[in-house]
Amino acid sequence: MKRLFRWVIPFVAVLAAMPDPAWAQSQATTRGTVVVGGQRIEYRAIADTITVSPKGADPASGPGASMFYVAYFRQGTTAAGRPVTFLYNGGPGSPTMWLHMGSFGPKRVALRDAQHTLSPYSIVDNAYSLLDVTDLVFIDAPGTGFSRVWGPGKEKAFYGLDADAHAFAEFINTFLSRYSRWKSPKYLFGESYGTTRSAVLADVLQSDYGVDLTGVILLSQVLNFDLNPERVRYNPGTDQAYITALPSYAAVAWYHHRLPDPRPADLAAFLRKVEQFALTDYAVALRAGSVLDADRRTRIAKRIAAFIGLPESYILQSDLRIDASQFRKMLLDTQGRTVGMTDGRFAGPSLDPLSRGADYLPELSAITGAFTGAINYHLRVTLGYGGETPYANNDLDPLWDWKRDQPAHAPTQIFGVINVLPDLARAMKYNPDLKVMVNGGYFDLGTPYFESKYEMHHLPIPQILQRNIEYHYYPAGHMVYLHEPALRELRDNVVAFIRRTGGQK
Repeated sequence: MKRLFRWVIPFVAVLAAMPDPAWAQSQATTRGTVVVGGQRIEYRAIADTITVSPKGADPASGPGASMFYVAYFRQGTTAAGRPVTFLYNGGPGSPTMWLHMGSFGPKRVALRDAQHTLSPYSIVDNAYSLLDVTDLVFIDAPGTGFSRVWGPGKEKAFYGLDADAHAFAEFINTFLSRYSRWKSPKYLFGESYGTTRSAVLADVLQSDYGVDLTGVILLSQVLNFDLNPERVRYNPGTDQAYITALPSYAAVAWYHHRLPDPRPADLAAFLRKVEQFALTDYAVALRAGSVLDADRRTRIAKRIAAFIGLPESYILQSDLRIDASQFRKMLLDTQGRTVGMTDGRFAGPSLDPLSRGADYLPELSAITGAFTGAINYHLRVTLGYGGETPYANNDLDPLWDWKRDQPAHAPTQIFGVINVLPDLARAMKYNPDLKVMVNGGYFDLGTPYFESKYEMHHLPIPQILQRNIEYHYYPAGHMVYLHEPALRELRDNVVAFIRRTGGQK
């Protein structure tokens, strides 16, 4: 994987750009019921598209893309003031099939926990849906799912950090008018690169469109790409990624019983000790670089080994710096197995036992077929949308424009690795009532849970606005909802957040 957040299904090869919109289907509307918390909820589902134009384009030039969505509206409620939540995955290049069929929609795919899910796949009523407290809108980014970019070369107008955020802002602005939801409390729910999008989108919506948000819900966040634990070896001198990843290594080692006996009984308490070590002794040792004396280097290596289950000799050979790929390959190396990146609970046979690092994602091998089958069946059969049109889950990385002035509102150009902390900070300062909910999985090695703490504790906002941020972590991976007990807890926390901030009882 060249990019950490690329969710690729190799056997789906679909052109993201279409020559014209003639293939597009008209709106499909269906009705259904789901039981949540003992309540029987009737809902209306609408599958449709909204057309958007490139950022700064002349409206007379016509739209440049259609964005597909499925909206679920609870029946028997006053829609005008009912909360509405916009949900999306990341990638870039990932459609929102993961959140749609795994988390809060009225249907979800049944999975084997931390194992390969076999066909035929089962789609069940989702007792963990959020339809009791909010209407839901699952959105596919341009070029993913049933969303399409029209015309050769138009991809450049949508495949980039700012271009993508403006497309979503235009989509939301149009949606609010189409369904008369301007009075509703409005929430963004992004996962993975979707959290990067949310930081920029929250700023764009509020400062450019005048759309105030009630809350931003972040799942498995990455706002500062310098904290990427898989590519840090290519950027020597930036040691923060090793620091923020260490507690997740410890969590995965704990899960696979690779720690010295006695194994800590309380995972959260154990991880607090690792966090403290990472921010203090470990951070000081890394900053010392080559002047760190040999005795101290050995003492630090012993402590790391006790926390993450790798041999002290290997840690010393790696100069105390273990990136995510190394850890995934080495933790179960004596068993010939590689652990997952986005979910370290998963493990599969190592493809190359002699490689330095991990060379595939066993967790995606285990779940991709189930999610692909579930979303295609649900959209085409249950909702009656899509026909024979391919549902795209593309690799947009070669087309994605990662270049950006940093920060976006700086008076001078500062080019560097993507960091959208200034965007979220500006959104929170622009709207000091905006609430932010941070969620993460302890076993996520792609966007380590401690990274999100580190990022938010370095958010450039007044101290009083830190009160607007809350944190929740779960015994799960990147896609927290893959583990049903964690999904239940995540749902309870999100429901409480929406009720508390959106005026719901």
